[in-house]
Amino acid sequence: MNQKLITSFSNSISVQIKREDLIHPFVSGNKFRKLKYNLLQAKAENQQTLLTFGGAFSNHIAAVAFAGKERGFKTIGIIRGDELAQKVNENPTLLFAQNCGMQLEFISREEYRLKSEVSFIENLKQKFGNFYLIPEGGTNALAIKGCEEIITHEDTDFDYICCSIGTGGTISGLINSALPHQKVLGFPALKGDFLKEEIRNFAQNENWELISDYHFGGYGKINAELVLFINHFNAENHIPLDPIYTGKMVFGVIDLIQKNYFPAESKILMIHTGGIQGIQGMNIKLKNKQLPTIDTYV
Repeated sequence: MNQKLITSFSNSISVQIKREDLIHPFVSGNKFRKLKYNLLQAKAENQQTLLTFGGAFSNHIAAVAFAGKERGFKTIGIIRGDELAQKVNENPTLLFAQNCGMQLEFISREEYRLKSEVSFIENLKQKFGNFYLIPEGGTNALAIKGCEEIITHEDTDFDYICCSIGTGGTISGLINSALPHQKVLGFPALKGDFLKEEIRNFAQNENWELISDYHFGGYGKINAELVLFINHFNAENHIPLDPIYTGKMVFGVIDLIQKNYFPAESKILMIHTGGIQGIQGMNIKLKNKQLPTIDTYV
């Protein structure tokens, strides 16, 4: 996968970004990795339908919808927020998923919290028939297996591997595949320390650390400072960053470099996990708040 040198900083620190966002035009980054073995398993089980969960601007929903269309699966998306049922045409992510053939089922936020309950899943099976279940965000054992393939023999020289974190699947794969001399740094996109236990469910190594200072207020939260950083980064490097995940991680890495967090001559690899499709929806929110919007040119 294409890697690009961002810049050389003081203390001879070098930073490269791995363009996982370029894997596939619609199923990019970690979503491609997470779905790879799940789709193979669904085929092996002779399943005809994929069912999954997500929010209004979910990268995962968009990826499953397109992957299902491409691989011949029917897809069902259980969407958080029943008020969104009347706003599909105003939502670029949900409209894309629907145009890919995904059946959208809108439920209240209270119902959505039950999505992991056995009785809730059984009710879905009674309503929709048999399906292959992919969890919210796509994280399960097969997803971890796919994410373990992000790091390759080309990456052995790096001292630090950095990635954003949503459900913890991507970083778990990186932890499992990192070499003994490498440390994996995860930048959570949401508040809370619960992610540590989620990660330990899938990764046993201790070669990692969570950097929890760059969530900008929580999941989906963004301010003018982050928007201007993303636009400046794109203008300098011709690499768009999504504002929910990778943009926050890159901001954090560069800020830590400037604060001398990394030893001299460190070699840092940042993983671009995709999510560019979400920029369009975020720009709608930013305009409504009269904040600057994110540039989408490359």
